[in-house]
Amino acid sequence: MKTYVALVNWTQKGIQEIPESPSRVEKAKAAIAAAGGEMKAFYVTLGRYDMVAVIEMPDDAAYAKAMLVLGSKGGVRTESLVAFRQDEYREIIESFLG
Repeated sequence: MKTYVALVNWTQKGIQEIPESPSRVEKAKAAIAAAGGEMKAFYVTLGRYDMVAVIEMPDDAAYAKAMLVLGSKGGVRTESLVAFRQDEYREIIESFLG
């Protein structure tokens, strides 16, 4: 499974429907699970982003599908990062060094 970090901001629609936000997180978890993944962590944050989620998915296509499903609802916009575990990072460095 690949790990992704989703940096999330509410849209105007999302902030207007803020009382529904907790149920939307549960719906997001279900959409991610339907695409073959799992939301491992979810945080409401202060600063540039309103929320951050750590998500595991089988591949980029599955992640993209899940983010399209979530974005199409109109409540959030996302920016995504691919994350590498420490063991993966070590393998990358070792392969770089030869």
